[in-house]
Amino acid sequence: MLTKRIIPCLDIKDGRTVKGTNFVDLRDAGDPVELGALYAKQGADELVFLDITATVEKRKTLIDLVNRVAHNVNIPFTVGGGISSVEDVNSLLQNGADKISVNTAAFKRPSLINELSKEFGSQCVVLAIDTKKEEDGEWYVYLNGGRLKTDTKCFDWARQGVEAGAGEILLTSMNHDGTKAGFALDITRQLATSLPVPVIASGGGGSMNHFVDVFKEAKADAALAASIFHFKEIGIPELKDYLANSNISVRR
Repeated sequence: MLTKRIIPCLDIKDGRTVKGTNFVDLRDAGDPVELGALYAKQGADELVFLDITATVEKRKTLIDLVNRVAHNVNIPFTVGGGISSVEDVNSLLQNGADKISVNTAAFKRPSLINELSKEFGSQCVVLAIDTKKEEDGEWYVYLNGGRLKTDTKCFDWARQGVEAGAGEILLTSMNHDGTKAGFALDITRQLATSLPVPVIASGGGGSMNHFVDVFKEAKADAALAASIFHFKEIGIPELKDYLANSNISVRR
Protein backbone atom coordinates (compact mmCIF):
# COMPACT_ATOMS: atom_id res chain seq x y z
CA MET A 1 0.00 0.00 0.00
CA LEU A 2 1.41 3.36 -1.03
CA THR A 3 1.94 5.83 1.78
CA LYS A 4 0.02 9.10 1.69
CA ARG A 5 2.18 12.22 1.44
CA ILE A 6 2.07 15.44 3.46
CA ILE A 7 3.39 18.40 1.48
CA PRO A 8 3.92 21.92 2.87
CA CYS A 9 3.71 24.66 0.23
CA LEU A 10 5.80 27.81 0.05
CA ASP A 11 3.89 30.47 -1.92
CA ILE A 12 6.55 33.04 -2.79
CA LYS A 13 6.11 36.76 -3.49
CA ASP A 14 9.00 39.25 -3.46
CA GLY A 15 11.29 36.58 -2.01
CA ARG A 16 9.11 35.90 1.04
CA THR A 17 6.62 33.15 1.89
CA VAL A 18 3.07 34.52 1.83
CA LYS A 19 -0.41 33.11 2.44
CA GLY A 20 -3.85 34.44 1.58
CA THR A 21 -7.49 33.37 1.47
CA ASN A 22 -9.20 32.50 -1.83
CA PHE A 23 -6.00 33.67 -3.57
CA VAL A 24 -6.19 37.26 -2.17
CA ASP A 25 -5.33 39.18 1.05
CA LEU A 26 -1.75 37.91 1.20
CA ARG A 27 0.19 38.16 4.45
CA ASP A 28 3.81 37.41 5.24
CA ALA A 29 4.50 33.91 6.54
CA GLY A 30 8.28 33.90 6.88
CA ASP A 31 11.58 33.16 5.22
CA PRO A 32 11.27 30.35 2.64
CA VAL A 33 14.76 28.96 3.27
CA GLU A 34 14.15 28.65 7.03
CA LEU A 35 10.66 27.22 6.56
CA GLY A 36 11.79 24.67 3.97
CA ALA A 37 14.59 23.46 6.27
CA LEU A 38 12.18 23.22 9.20
CA TYR A 39 9.61 21.16 7.26
CA ALA A 40 12.26 18.76 5.95
CA LYS A 41 13.48 18.26 9.52
CA GLN A 42 9.91 17.70 10.81
CA GLY A 43 9.27 14.87 8.37
CA ALA A 44 7.45 16.46 5.45
CA ASP A 45 7.40 14.05 2.50
CA GLU A 46 7.95 16.70 -0.15
CA LEU A 47 8.14 20.47 -0.48
CA VAL A 48 6.44 22.66 -3.09
CA PHE A 49 7.72 26.14 -3.99
CA LEU A 50 5.35 28.31 -6.08
CA ASP A 51 6.47 31.71 -7.32
CA ILE A 52 2.89 32.98 -7.42
CA THR A 53 3.43 36.25 -9.31
CA ALA A 54 6.00 35.09 -11.89
CA THR A 55 3.41 34.58 -14.65
CA VAL A 56 1.55 37.83 -13.99
CA GLU A 57 4.82 39.77 -13.79
CA LYS A 58 6.00 37.99 -16.97
CA ARG A 59 9.29 36.84 -15.46
CA LYS A 60 11.07 33.62 -14.62
CA THR A 61 11.10 31.86 -11.25
CA LEU A 62 13.54 33.15 -8.62
CA ILE A 63 16.43 30.81 -9.40
CA ASP A 64 18.83 31.80 -6.58
CA LEU A 65 16.09 31.48 -3.99
CA VAL A 66 15.24 28.02 -5.37
CA ASN A 67 18.93 27.13 -5.09
CA ARG A 68 19.14 28.29 -1.46
CA VAL A 69 15.99 26.36 -0.44
CA ALA A 70 17.22 23.23 -2.27
CA HIS A 71 20.51 23.29 -0.36
CA ASN A 72 18.59 23.19 2.92
CA VAL A 73 16.18 20.33 2.22
CA ASN A 74 16.73 16.61 1.70
CA ILE A 75 13.24 15.73 0.44
CA PRO A 76 11.73 15.88 -3.08
CA PHE A 77 11.37 19.52 -4.10
CA THR A 78 8.85 20.77 -6.68
CA VAL A 79 9.13 24.28 -8.14
CA GLY A 80 6.55 26.21 -10.14
CA GLY A 81 5.92 29.71 -11.45
CA GLY A 82 6.76 31.27 -14.81
CA ILE A 83 7.92 28.00 -16.42
CA SER A 84 7.34 27.95 -20.17
CA SER A 85 10.21 26.06 -21.82
CA VAL A 86 12.62 23.13 -21.64
CA GLU A 87 15.37 25.68 -20.88
CA ASP A 88 13.47 26.97 -17.83
CA VAL A 89 13.19 23.45 -16.45
CA ASN A 90 16.83 22.65 -17.16
CA SER A 91 17.85 25.69 -15.15
CA LEU A 92 15.61 24.77 -12.19
CA LEU A 93 16.77 21.14 -12.11
CA GLN A 94 20.39 22.31 -12.15
CA ASN A 95 19.58 24.53 -9.17
CA GLY A 96 18.12 21.78 -7.02
CA ALA A 97 14.51 21.19 -8.10
CA ASP A 98 13.45 17.53 -8.42
CA LYS A 99 10.12 18.20 -10.14
CA ILE A 100 8.54 21.20 -11.79
CA SER A 101 4.98 22.44 -11.79
CA VAL A 102 3.37 24.06 -14.84
CA ASN A 103 0.05 25.87 -14.91
CA THR A 104 -0.89 28.81 -17.15
CA ALA A 105 1.83 28.26 -19.78
CA ALA A 106 0.77 24.62 -20.17
CA PHE A 107 -2.89 25.56 -20.56
CA LYS A 108 -2.07 28.11 -23.23
CA ARG A 109 0.26 25.68 -25.03
CA PRO A 110 -0.53 22.06 -24.07
CA SER A 111 2.35 20.76 -26.21
CA LEU A 112 4.64 22.15 -23.47
CA ILE A 113 3.63 19.23 -21.23
CA ASN A 114 4.56 16.78 -23.97
CA GLU A 115 7.92 18.50 -24.58
CA LEU A 116 8.80 18.46 -20.88
CA SER A 117 7.75 14.87 -20.26
CA LYS A 118 9.74 13.69 -23.29
CA GLU A 119 12.82 15.59 -22.16
CA PHE A 120 12.72 14.94 -18.41
CA GLY A 121 10.23 12.08 -17.89
CA SER A 122 6.58 12.38 -16.85
CA GLN A 123 7.53 11.84 -13.18
CA CYS A 124 9.20 15.28 -13.31
CA VAL A 125 6.12 17.12 -14.64
CA VAL A 126 3.38 18.21 -12.23
CA LEU A 127 0.34 19.85 -13.78
CA ALA A 128 -1.00 22.46 -11.35
CA ILE A 129 -4.67 23.32 -11.79
CA ASP A 130 -6.35 26.21 -9.99
CA THR A 131 -10.08 25.55 -10.10
CA LYS A 132 -13.24 27.21 -8.88
CA LYS A 133 -16.77 25.89 -8.51
CA GLU A 134 -19.21 28.28 -10.17
CA GLU A 135 -22.94 28.79 -9.65
CA ASP A 136 -23.76 26.15 -12.28
CA GLY A 137 -22.10 23.55 -10.02
CA GLU A 138 -19.20 22.97 -12.42
CA TRP A 139 -15.50 23.35 -11.61
CA TYR A 140 -13.68 25.64 -14.07
CA VAL A 141 -9.97 26.22 -14.71
CA TYR A 142 -8.48 29.59 -13.73
CA LEU A 143 -5.17 31.00 -14.96
CA ASN A 144 -2.65 33.70 -13.97
CA GLY A 145 -2.70 32.91 -10.26
CA GLY A 146 -6.49 32.68 -10.14
CA ARG A 147 -7.07 36.00 -11.92
CA LEU A 148 -8.40 34.73 -15.25
CA LYS A 149 -11.42 32.41 -15.65
CA THR A 150 -11.59 30.01 -18.58
CA ASP A 151 -14.56 28.11 -19.98
CA THR A 152 -12.70 24.80 -19.61
CA LYS A 153 -13.88 22.33 -17.01
CA CYS A 154 -11.31 21.13 -14.52
CA PHE A 155 -11.70 17.41 -15.18
CA ASP A 156 -11.44 17.85 -18.97
CA TRP A 157 -8.20 19.78 -18.66
CA ALA A 158 -6.76 17.35 -16.09
CA ARG A 159 -7.45 14.41 -18.40
CA GLN A 160 -5.94 16.25 -21.38
CA GLY A 161 -2.86 17.14 -19.33
CA VAL A 162 -2.30 13.53 -18.26
CA GLU A 163 -2.69 12.35 -21.85
CA ALA A 164 -0.04 14.93 -22.84
CA GLY A 165 2.41 13.49 -20.32
CA ALA A 166 1.84 15.05 -16.89
CA GLY A 167 2.86 12.58 -14.19
CA GLU A 168 0.97 14.17 -11.32
CA ILE A 169 -1.85 16.68 -10.72
CA LEU A 170 -1.69 19.44 -8.11
CA LEU A 171 -5.33 20.41 -7.65
CA THR A 172 -6.09 23.64 -5.81
CA SER A 173 -9.66 24.62 -4.99
CA MET A 174 -9.90 28.40 -5.03
CA ASN A 175 -13.21 28.18 -3.13
CA HIS A 176 -11.44 26.43 -0.26
CA ASP A 177 -8.00 28.09 -0.37
CA GLY A 178 -7.02 29.52 3.01
CA THR A 179 -10.47 28.94 4.52
CA LYS A 180 -9.38 26.00 6.72
CA ALA A 181 -12.87 24.60 6.19
CA GLY A 182 -11.77 21.32 4.61
CA PHE A 183 -10.59 20.19 1.18
CA ALA A 184 -12.78 20.06 -1.94
CA LEU A 185 -13.67 16.40 -1.66
CA ASP A 186 -15.94 16.08 -4.71
CA ILE A 187 -13.59 17.35 -7.45
CA THR A 188 -10.58 15.74 -5.75
CA ARG A 189 -12.36 12.37 -5.70
CA GLN A 190 -13.38 12.72 -9.35
CA LEU A 191 -9.80 13.25 -10.47
CA ALA A 192 -8.20 10.78 -8.05
CA THR A 193 -10.51 7.91 -9.01
CA SER A 194 -10.57 8.59 -12.76
CA LEU A 195 -6.99 9.48 -13.67
CA PRO A 196 -3.99 7.10 -13.74
CA VAL A 197 -1.62 9.54 -11.98
CA PRO A 198 -1.31 10.73 -8.35
CA VAL A 199 -3.48 13.68 -7.30
CA ILE A 200 -2.32 16.20 -4.70
CA ALA A 201 -5.23 17.94 -2.95
CA SER A 202 -4.69 21.59 -2.07
CA GLY A 203 -6.86 24.29 -0.49
CA GLY A 204 -8.81 24.16 2.74
CA GLY A 205 -6.81 22.02 5.14
CA GLY A 206 -7.56 23.35 8.63
CA SER A 207 -7.78 20.37 10.96
CA MET A 208 -6.22 16.93 11.17
CA ASN A 209 -9.57 15.41 10.37
CA HIS A 210 -9.67 17.27 7.05
CA PHE A 211 -6.60 15.28 6.03
CA VAL A 212 -8.28 12.03 7.05
CA ASP A 213 -11.29 12.99 4.90
CA VAL A 214 -9.27 13.88 1.82
CA PHE A 215 -7.33 10.62 1.99
CA LYS A 216 -10.19 8.28 2.92
CA GLU A 217 -13.16 9.87 1.16
CA ALA A 218 -11.56 11.71 -1.76
CA LYS A 219 -8.79 9.11 -2.35
CA ALA A 220 -6.09 11.79 -2.74
CA ASP A 221 -2.51 10.53 -2.94
CA ALA A 222 -1.10 13.57 -1.16
CA ALA A 223 -2.37 16.63 0.68
CA LEU A 224 -0.75 20.03 0.46
CA ALA A 225 -1.19 22.81 2.99
CA ALA A 226 0.43 26.11 3.88
CA SER A 227 -0.91 28.38 6.61
CA ILE A 228 -1.58 25.65 9.20
CA PHE A 229 2.09 24.71 8.97
CA HIS A 230 3.53 28.24 8.55
CA PHE A 231 1.65 29.60 11.57
CA LYS A 232 2.29 26.44 13.64
CA GLU A 233 -1.38 25.50 14.05
CA ILE A 234 -0.63 21.86 13.22
CA GLY A 235 2.77 20.15 13.43
CA ILE A 236 3.75 17.65 10.77
CA PRO A 237 4.83 14.93 13.28
CA GLU A 238 1.52 15.28 15.18
CA LEU A 239 -0.45 15.16 11.92
CA LYS A 240 1.32 11.98 10.82
CA ASP A 241 0.68 10.35 14.20
CA TYR A 242 -3.01 11.25 13.89
CA LEU A 243 -3.23 9.83 10.37
CA ALA A 244 -1.48 6.63 11.39
CA ASN A 245 -3.91 6.23 14.28
CA SER A 246 -6.73 6.70 11.74
CA ASN A 247 -5.40 3.72 9.75
CA ILE A 248 -3.87 5.85 6.99
CA SER A 249 -0.46 4.70 5.81
CA VAL A 250 2.14 7.47 6.18
CA ARG A 251 5.93 7.58 6.18
CA ARG A 252 7.24 8.39 9.68
